[in-house]
Amino acid sequence: MENEMIRIEHLRKRFGDQQVLDDISLTVRRGEKLVILGPSGSGKSTLIRCINHLEKPTAGEIYIDGEQVTNRNWIRMSRDHMAMVFQQFNLYPHKTVLQNLTLAPIRLHRIPKKEAETVAMEYLERVGLANKADAYPQNLSGGQQQRVAIARALVTHPEIILFDEPTSALDPEMVNEVLDVMVELSKEDITMLCVTHEMGFARKVADRVIFLENARIMEEGTPAEVFDHPKNERTKLFFSKILH
Repeated sequence: MENEMIRIEHLRKRFGDQQVLDDISLTVRRGEKLVILGPSGSGKSTLIRCINHLEKPTAGEIYIDGEQVTNRNWIRMSRDHMAMVFQQFNLYPHKTVLQNLTLAPIRLHRIPKKEAETVAMEYLERVGLANKADAYPQNLSGGQQQRVAIARALVTHPEIILFDEPTSALDPEMVNEVLDVMVELSKEDITMLCVTHEMGFARKVADRVIFLENARIMEEGTPAEVFDHPKNERTKLFFSKILH
């Protein structure tokens, strides 16, 4: 399919005796905003970690921009196509904000330092943190650290950004400052896959929502279809608890 960015075919993932993903097939279009929902332990984070091979699938195939991800090429595929924003920020504590942003462009993409710093400052400006370029992560709030992490994901100009519950480690008053940056980002032609429990965000930005439970996709559709007219009884029960 000409417009597809990610294709997942019959993906399975086991941790010992536990089946975490069971026969997942999914296609994500170029530029699509996909939100992944589901109860704790349903396999949401494992799904996006399999896409960039942070978790090695037990079975099944994953294709990025038409090329299959394998044990041999996954580092190149991940570097060339995607970036990830983690729940716990994963910033280097001994490096300044600016150094955190320029590390991958300089080391992995061989961008000259001056050019990397110019691009990094542009993205720090975008997330409202240009004045924190020389600060260290421990001197920032959780919301600021996550905005730095988003800027760091953007500096390599990825086609795909994977978000793994980017607001779940934040104090409630800091959640919106991160979601606002993500809403702005959603207006761009970047493919976004976001594991989240923020329903308002999902309604605002998602082209499509999938609901995972018991290692399978139980429901799939637009936010209005999934939230307002769920077909599956498990989905209805889940949303009745969190939306009311």
